[in-house]
Amino acid sequence: MTFDVLIIGAGPSGLSAAIRLKQLAQEKGEDLSVCVLEKGAEVGSHILSGAVFEPRALDELIPNWREGDCPVSVEVKEDKFIWLVKKGGINLPTPPQMHNAGNYIISLGALCRWLAEQAESLGVEIYPGFAAREVLYNEHGAVKGVRTGDMGVGKDGTQTDAYTPGMDLLAKQTMFAEGCRGSLAEDLIAKFNLRENANPQTYGLGIKEVWQIDPEKHHQGRVVHTIGWPLDSKTYGGSFIYHTENNQVLLGFVTGLDYKNPYFSPFEAFQRFKTHPKVANLFEGATRVSYGARALNEGGFQSIPKLTFPGGMVIGCSAGFLNVAKIKGTHTAMKSGMIAAETVIAEISAKPGAELTAYEANIKASWIWQELKAVRNIRPGFRWGLIPGLINAALETYVFRGKTPWTLKHHADHKGLKKKQQVQKPEPLIPDGKLTFDRLSSVFAANVGHEENQPAHLTFKDAAVPVEVNYKLYGAPEQYYCPAHVYEIVDGDDGPSMQVNAANCVHCKTCDIKDPTQNIKWVTPEGGGGPNYTNM
Repeated sequence: MTFDVLIIGAGPSGLSAAIRLKQLAQEKGEDLSVCVLEKGAEVGSHILSGAVFEPRALDELIPNWREGDCPVSVEVKEDKFIWLVKKGGINLPTPPQMHNAGNYIISLGALCRWLAEQAESLGVEIYPGFAAREVLYNEHGAVKGVRTGDMGVGKDGTQTDAYTPGMDLLAKQTMFAEGCRGSLAEDLIAKFNLRENANPQTYGLGIKEVWQIDPEKHHQGRVVHTIGWPLDSKTYGGSFIYHTENNQVLLGFVTGLDYKNPYFSPFEAFQRFKTHPKVANLFEGATRVSYGARALNEGGFQSIPKLTFPGGMVIGCSAGFLNVAKIKGTHTAMKSGMIAAETVIAEISAKPGAELTAYEANIKASWIWQELKAVRNIRPGFRWGLIPGLINAALETYVFRGKTPWTLKHHADHKGLKKKQQVQKPEPLIPDGKLTFDRLSSVFAANVGHEENQPAHLTFKDAAVPVEVNYKLYGAPEQYYCPAHVYEIVDGDDGPSMQVNAANCVHCKTCDIKDPTQNIKWVTPEGGGGPNYTNM
């Protein structure tokens, strides 16, 4: 199948790019074919975010969105920022970047489904349930499209009765909008050395639950963020508690993946957080509706790679446009897709496979670049600890106002783990099944489904490393950082071995990021597999 433009990923950046492409083509009276490929079973099924949404980019893309049925309606009415200690908390002034007047509490999945409707109404072709598995190149080495994964291949690699070969989708330009740590985007970043002049990307793991709570405890439009307990002073992270409509609360916990203790579990930290006196009371008698997890970019300005290569470009969170200080990235992701579309339309007459370097220049001339540059030193300041990080953030915000003459550096998350002999193993949390839960019940709440008889989409470059290196030196950190019980050390007659429960995977990408030996390779499973989020 051949198109003018192919977009990999039906998230906010990919759909915004598709809509803008069609808008501009219609203005010029041109017929432009645009295809969006989505690995989730439906648009939005793999989308997870907090989310408090800044509508700036949406105002630019669809100025009359408030007049229709857009699922952006719960306005933020109140901001709180709390430093938690074990039994209490200290109310802090809300940092100016986190003031949410004019913003909305949303389900990002619902917004993406609405954006998909707008795109299709303009003539965009969207194919959910098809996972792009391989980048295709022309004879000159330029990207010419992608190949989707074969369906109906058994665990042993042989074709089953349900076998269907993958398809080749070709285009003049291909945009990679796979979200944080996109598998094909990372392949392209490596192949074309796009990080040559950028810092390593650094990440956080966001874990989220949706709760139905007592109406008397619900305050629609309230936004609460916390720092501190249960994290120690050296571990970056914090929580969000967003009161949305229908007496529901969006509850989440984000942990920086540069933490040091290989036995630390972000999942257990999240469960423990819910037992704090200032949190537990809100959920007394409440019901957990859903669960999910997703890695997010935290590198910001200095970790943005080169954005173009022959035949395509990287957009949205695949490039890393999240503003950590704001705890928002949807508006910047959408804007990057719009800028990519405007660049392509201006240069669509270029030969297929051309490198449209104007895209990066246009990004640098936009409000995305200004916004990210101003907060570039806030996140890396926390590598010195919570209090030094807060002091640095205050200086950056109130004294230097983002205009410091230096730029702090990031370091790769996987290099930070200490050996197991150097740390203390935390006491495990015993879940009560009411407020706190285990991982397997949480995977069930994420509506995860994979075809069981297929090759594992989580593979080891060297099968000996998980035991001989990771287990012996680090205590098998895979067992602790994974929020879905995918990795498990089991004892057998020949000693310990690493068991991979790939069917549990929620596609968070943490293992691909945090594995200390970078021995784990995450690739897309059969299209449609994975979590099926409805309101995340």
